Amino acid sequence: MLPELSAQTIALVVLGGFLGGIATGAAGFAYGVVASSIWLHVISPVHVALLVVAGGLVNQASLVWAIRRTIDLKRLWPFLIGGAIGIPLGVLLVVGTDQRGIKIGLAVFMIAYGVYALSGLRLPHVPSRGFWRGRFADAVAGFLGGLFGGVAGLSGIFPAVWTQIRGWPKETARGVYQPFIVAAHVLTLLLIGAVSFDRTGGVLLLFAVPAVLLGSWTGWKIYGRLSEKRFVQMLSALLIGSGLLLIF
Repeated sequence: MLPELSAQTIALVVLGGFLGGIATGAAGFAYGVVASSIWLHVISPVHVALLVVAGGLVNQASLVWAIRRTIDLKRLWPFLIGGAIGIPLGVLLVVGTDQRGIKIGLAVFMIAYGVYALSGLRLPHVPSRGFWRGRFADAVAGFLGGLFGGVAGLSGIFPAVWTQIRGWPKETARGVYQPFIVAAHVLTLLLIGAVSFDRTGGVLLLFAVPAVLLGSWTGWKIYGRLSEKRFVQMLSALLIGSGLLLIF
C-alpha cells in the first residue's frame, strides 16, 4: 500500500463510494455529493473529482443507453456548449483553490438544496420564450453544471434543477441532463486526469469503483421499497447530512 494512503483512508474511500452508490441507486443522482462529503476529509479535492467523475461515468453510461430514445439533441446542445466552457474553468479552480473553501461552498449548497427538497416547495416554471429565456438560459445552466463538474464532479445538479424550472416532462428532462452528465464526466475525466491520475489516483480508483457499484445495486433494491414521500425525505436527509459532515 502507498505510504500516504493509510488503512483508515482506504476504508473511508470505500465507505464514501458505497454510500454514494446507494444514493445514486436509490435516488438517481447525489452520488457525488454524498461521496464527496466523506472523501474531502481524507483525500485532496483533485483526487475527489477524479473519483466522482470516474464512478459517475460508470453509473450514468448504462442509464443513458437505457433512455437513448428520449434524448433530444435540439434541447441538449446548448447545455453541452455551456458545459464545455465551464468544465475547464472548474478544473482550474480545483487545482488552485484552498480545500477548505471548496468544502464549505459545497456544504452550503447541499444543505440549501436539501432543505428546499424537504420543504416540498415547487420551483416556478420559466417557459422557453425568446433567446434569453431559451437556448442562452439553457447554456448558462450547462455552464454552471460544467463549473461544478470541474470543481467536484457534480455536473448534474444545476441542469437537473433547471429542467424542473423549465417544466419539462420527466422523460424529456432525463433525456437532457443524463446525457449531459455523461458528456461532462468524459470531458472532466480527460482534463482532471492530466493532473490527478497518478499512482495514488489509480489506487483510489481500484478501491472506490467496486464499492460504488455494490452501493448502486444496494440502492436500487432500497428504491423499490420506498414510497414517493419516503424517497423525497431520504434524498433530502442525505443532502443535509452530507453537508453537515463536510462542515463538522
